[in-house]
Amino acid sequence: MRLARWFAAGLAFMGLNTVLLYGLVDKLKIPVIIGTLLAAEACTLLRFAVNHYWVFNRRDPTCAHCVQYHIANAGAFVVWWVTANVLTVLGMHYLIASIVAVGFSTVVSVMTNFHWIWRRHHT
Repeated sequence: MRLARWFAAGLAFMGLNTVLLYGLVDKLKIPVIIGTLLAAEACTLLRFAVNHYWVFNRRDPTCAHCVQYHIANAGAFVVWWVTANVLTVLGMHYLIASIVAVGFSTVVSVMTNFHWIWRRHHT
């Protein structure tokens, strides 16, 4: 059930990221390389809360947990950001490139979320 919720949240945030990226790049005329960073950080902060409360049913978020989540997402973020920008430079529309890049970063994210940040502790 947690994995299904995790993927549902991921799909919702992929949509939100796409909308934010469109607003930043097409409406506010921010360069894609900066727009991808801003959209990703906004979604990272919001998804931390959704994962913590809804996906993993935790009730004790702290700044330390948020920092851990950022560290855990760093690898997945780098994979997403580099892929999205390389595909854009190669001629793919930036919104499609952003969505395609999500697939590459998902494996890293699953591993860090389920096996590090919110792993089950055995007593």
